[in-house]
Amino acid sequence: MSHLALYRAWRPQSFADVVGQDMIIQTLKNALAEGRLTHAYLFNGPRGTGKTTAAKLLAKAVNCLNGPAPEPCNECEMCRRIADGSLVDVIELDAASNNGVDEIRDIREKVKYAPTEARYKVYIIDEVHMLTIGAFNALLKTLEEPPPHVIFILATTEPHKLPVTIISRCQRYDFRRIAPGVIVDRLKTICRAENIEAEEQALWQVARLADGGMRDALSLLDQVIAASGRTITLHDVVAVTGSLPLERFAKMAEAALAGDIGTALELTEHMLGEGKNAEKCLEDFITFYRDVLLLKLLPGREERGDEADALRRRVADAYETRQLFRAIELLSRASGDLKYAAQPGIVFEVSLLKLCTSLGEDGRSGDDSANGATRTTLRAEPAAAAPGHDPAALAALERRIAALEARFAATGAALTAPAAASAPPPGAARRPAAASGDASGRPAARPKLNLEPFLREEGAEALREITSRWAELLNRVKERKISVHAWLRDGEPKAVSGDEVLVAFKNVIHRETTEKPGNRQLIEQAMAETYRRPLVLRTVMLSQWEEAKAAAGETSAARAAAEPLRLEQDDPSAEPAEPPWVREAIDLFGEDMVVIKED
Repeated sequence: MSHLALYRAWRPQSFADVVGQDMIIQTLKNALAEGRLTHAYLFNGPRGTGKTTAAKLLAKAVNCLNGPAPEPCNECEMCRRIADGSLVDVIELDAASNNGVDEIRDIREKVKYAPTEARYKVYIIDEVHMLTIGAFNALLKTLEEPPPHVIFILATTEPHKLPVTIISRCQRYDFRRIAPGVIVDRLKTICRAENIEAEEQALWQVARLADGGMRDALSLLDQVIAASGRTITLHDVVAVTGSLPLERFAKMAEAALAGDIGTALELTEHMLGEGKNAEKCLEDFITFYRDVLLLKLLPGREERGDEADALRRRVADAYETRQLFRAIELLSRASGDLKYAAQPGIVFEVSLLKLCTSLGEDGRSGDDSANGATRTTLRAEPAAAAPGHDPAALAALERRIAALEARFAATGAALTAPAAASAPPPGAARRPAAASGDASGRPAARPKLNLEPFLREEGAEALREITSRWAELLNRVKERKISVHAWLRDGEPKAVSGDEVLVAFKNVIHRETTEKPGNRQLIEQAMAETYRRPLVLRTVMLSQWEEAKAAAGETSAARAAAEPLRLEQDDPSAEPAEPPWVREAIDLFGEDMVVIKED
């Protein structure tokens, strides 16, 4: 006899065997017990969560010769024939291959006839979202008022694709992803019945990879059994499924915290060299950080006392809460960029390098607000404390940081000096706060930008270069993130000063969203690719730019009016200047051939 897949051999034959959907099962059982069945049901949810299984169990329960009852007996002829699919009154259709109007019209013609053998004629339409618009329209009236002997059960993984008119005619049940602990308990039961010895860590790894689907978990378990026999270890699951052991992620997390770039790159190259998918590795790393964060914030909530918990606990003790949030935020942003990257491996490596350099910076100041622990101050240590770092390179980096701090201090002084000079004298009426913000009266949330350098450079050749390729820049931004493109479209380049591009916005919301660090970084990367040089984005409200231009124009006019007008008499002895075209004619034809006549 050929082998029967585990998910088929262990398909629940009663409502009691269905796991992870307690509320739905209890509601169906109550409806059967009280005789409150309806004519149409909609079962929706992720794959492998029990939608089709529940539909078949409901068909057995309503047609059981010992029922209708909250549980089918599984012994009568009707229950056995429904289980093996030989009862003609229970019709199961796949809408992916029978999605046309003709198939639905055929159903509409046949529902009027009474069932041949059973109590109810049950139509189970799987993947119902695949029906065409015409098929849905043909089904509407029949679904709303079918004959009393007909029950429709629609199943789908994408309910948002169904017309509202179809959903409103059904009782809707939302199947949820099954919790990993529930899946593990079910796998243990199956392993005991199949005489299979499995490590608990191996079953937990299978449950995590199944992502809430019981059918996926049983398929993975079947695959591991075929590869390793009747003794299953965590190593077997990792080898068969191509996933990564938690030890690898723990080492990466510790290297990132220590700023050990060499170890982080070595681990990354090893992963990619094994043929691992960069996007999947990044997702698993984010999940690892999430588990560590929950273990730190809620000790004991998901602990099982195994080796995996010991690894997470070790990382949780080394990290501070804010650092874990920072790691998850940074890696999640990189995961979004990875989907559109031409070279995912490089994006994965760069995200780990950013993690190595940013976690140390986060730990240099402040207190841990989550648990009240005093944050340890991190000091720069010699090269021995950070493998892979060159002391000369660290010294050069420190000098660059000192130079940048001095430059920022000078810039801050230059920005605050005009504000101090323009401050009103004591007792003078203060300008309303709304005047310094946008049109809605919202005060400015950022330091005022010094527009004088941009006013001097307005209309320069650099601005023409920026404007000529602005559409190309917008397209690059749109390819990366369409929402940022929508905000940036409201802006218009107005001036360029050095490597800074000033963009004026009409809407304050668009400007504030563009100024967010993640969005600004994305735009500046697109600008560097478009204009082949690094550029810095500066933003201003259009009204503020127009006011600054007008003020600058008034200042220039006042300066011109203040200068005295002088009249100077020409020197009569001086010879009149020779027009340039005369010199060109002489050079072309010779001095003898050119005669100058006075008018």
